[in-house]
Amino acid sequence: MAKKDKIIVKGTEITIISDNKNDYISLTDMAGYKDELEARVVVSNWMSTHFTLDFLGIWEQIYNPNFNRMEFHTLYIIYFLSLT
Repeated sequence: MAKKDKIIVKGTEITIISDNKNDYISLTDMAGYKDELEARVVVSNWMSTHFTLDFLGIWEQIYNPNFNRMEFHTLYIIYFLSLT
């Protein structure tokens, strides 16, 4: 069963969920430090940068044995073409 804790960082409450040997930190809570009312927009902006998508692609290649690089690359290209 997952364990849920909270920590305070610079006055902002951050949720941490621990499951077995893994810890998951809430990005939305962290984004609340920058904009408490619109944390979801902060996360959305972060997720839409090519740096983040590059990072996620590399992360998946390392940790996901079922990662489909070609599918990721296709979605990556489609996403960036939609921006122009």
